[in-house]
Parts: sequence; structure tokens; C-alpha cells
Amino acid sequence: MMAYLLRVLAYLPLWLLHFLGAAAGWATYLGSRRYAARMRENLTASGVCAPGRCGKVLRRAVAEAGKSVLELPAVWLRPEQQALQLLKQCQGWEHVEAALLRGKGLVFLTPHMGCFEITSLYYAARHPITVLYRPPKLKWLQPLIDAGRVRGQVTLAPTDLGGVRALFKALRRGEAIGILPDQVPGQGEGVWADFFGRPAYTMTLVGRLVHSTDAAVVLAAAFRLPHGKGFDLWLEPLPEGMPEEPAAAARFINAAIESLVRRRPEQYLWSYNRYKVPKGAMGNE
Repeated sequence: MMAYLLRVLAYLPLWLLHFLGAAAGWATYLGSRRYAARMRENLTASGVCAPGRCGKVLRRAVAEAGKSVLELPAVWLRPEQQALQLLKQCQGWEHVEAALLRGKGLVFLTPHMGCFEITSLYYAARHPITVLYRPPKLKWLQPLIDAGRVRGQVTLAPTDLGGVRALFKALRRGEAIGILPDQVPGQGEGVWADFFGRPAYTMTLVGRLVHSTDAAVVLAAAFRLPHGKGFDLWLEPLPEGMPEEPAAAARFINAAIESLVRRRPEQYLWSYNRYKVPKGAMGNE
């Protein structure tokens, strides 16, 4: 039943999906004190808005969080070419071309902001890409994830040892990989590093991949356009000079993500539990 409903939603106009998503975002915010408190705390503590003046950004962020869910059927379940038509412009593709010419592989870092699901679909229409993902706890979601993400030249790599090996192999072939760099890793897979001024358990995998293969790194975000008009893809290279020491590399990457988030703070997923302590990991003292 749920799968059928999602397929029906896929063919609604994007403006209507975003309208419904904004309403759903507010329903969630008003219906869950825990969710609302986390969103407010993460946003206000970030410093992206002046103290006491985060109200406008918060209101927009509540709506944008809902849009991020209701737009998924359109991105995942429409025919590939129809889904790609939602992306209206790409800025920074020259950084991708330069990275591919080096032949050392390309790491896309796509944080939880905007429509991050459409970024790999856009790239995979042109070149192969291996995307790291965490298998869902709800098993019925797996076929939908496969249908939505495994299109074009996308290969999924689960967050296990086999998946990490697949990422290394793709880079050594000179191909691209995609990672959510602000996803909280499992115990033993990260270090504590500041993210918007607060300690966040941050993956060390990106630094290991880059320093082992000399791959180029590009930050990617598909920003939503007003009134459901689609998305604009923004690509920019990670600043040079990533440290080799894991904690320093994690801080370096987090700082780059912060800079990207400040471009469209309302489109970052502030409701994500970025500062949680993974099971078995020692809390930051």
C-alpha cells in the first residue's frame, strides 16, 4: 500500500509535492517536542544566524525539511529522464572535468542539505559512480531505495567492510564515489571534531580514501528553487591541504561543510541528530 502511494505521489507536480511537504514539515515540528527541540538547538547553536534572530531561518528550515521527504518519490520513482529534468542548472562542472582528467578518482561530498538524492543521479547519467549508503532498518524500503538510486551508472556500497573496499576500487579505476560526510559513523569509524562549534562524531573514511588514492574532492549540493521550480546543482572543490592526521582531517572537512551550509542555511537538515554518541563510542570529554 505504501509503495503504491509513493508511486502516485511521484507524478504530482513538484510545486505541489513541496507544498504538501512544507505542511508535513510543520505537522512534524508541532507534533514532536523532541524533533522541534533538536532542530531549534542545532540551528541556534550553529551561529549561521544572529543570536535571537533565527526565527525566519527556523521557519523556512521546518518547511524545507518536509519538502526533502515529499520530493523523494519524484526523484526516485519517475523515469530517469523525467527526474533529471527537475535539475535546471549545474554550476561548477568544470571542477568535475578537471578531476576526471587527473585520473585519480573523484570523491563527492554531499551533506544533508537540499535534494542530495538527485546529485548522484545527475552524475550517473554521464559517468559511473559508487555511492556509500546505510541499509534501511525497515526492510520494505530496500526495493524502493534500489529502484530510486540504482539508475544510470550508480552502484550502491553498503556501510560495511565490503562497501569500503568497493569505494577504494572505484577510485583506483579513476571513477567517482559519493559520501554523506555529515552522517554519524559507527563506533570506531570516527573521531570527535567540531562542527559549528560543537563536538560531533565525524567519519575518518574520507581522509583515508583521499590520502590513499590522491583522489580529488568536490562538495555538492542541489539547492531547491522557489515555488517548486526544480533544483540547481552547486559543485565546488574542497580547499587544498587536507591534513593527514585523522582528527585534523575531520575538522578540515567539517569546516568546508559549514561554509557550504552557510550559503543556504534554511536547506540544511537541522533536525538530523548530528551530535549523537554512537553505541559503544566514548563521549567527547
